[in-house]
Amino acid sequence: MNALKRFVGAGFGSGFSPVAPGTVGTLAALIPIYFSMWIHPIFGPTLVAVLSSALTYWTTPACEKAWGEDPGTLVMDEFAGQAIVFVSLPLTLNMKEDYLLIIAAFALFRFFDILKPLGINQLQKLPAATGILLDDLLAGFYALISLKTLIFFFPDFF
Repeated sequence: MNALKRFVGAGFGSGFSPVAPGTVGTLAALIPIYFSMWIHPIFGPTLVAVLSSALTYWTTPACEKAWGEDPGTLVMDEFAGQAIVFVSLPLTLNMKEDYLLIIAAFALFRFFDILKPLGINQLQKLPAATGILLDDLLAGFYALISLKTLIFFFPDFF
């Protein structure tokens, strides 16, 4: 069971990347998030965020036992945070039209997740799965606000 928890916590293997596992995990998260938009532009990504959050709590103890405190290989929290960015985005579900919005959502999430400004770093200091998850959820929220602001001011670009 612990091997399954580690595999799921590692973003179904994406967190095992030897280089930038958080970035690779975030890229992998785009697949279920994008397809969740077919369900509904708000409820689809919200479902991914909630499910990924629950999986983060379920997998964190096994991942920390195997890899140490807040391991880089644990990327299920990236799935949850990245999903927040997509809640209510105006995607057409045509990749040729959506690619700029998807790239912007990805880049903004990584920006906030890596630099951890505006209180994100404080959340990361909370214990175990709570700190691991909440910093990514706040990074996703800040990225969503930033992206919505960019869309408002530059609607023709997106």
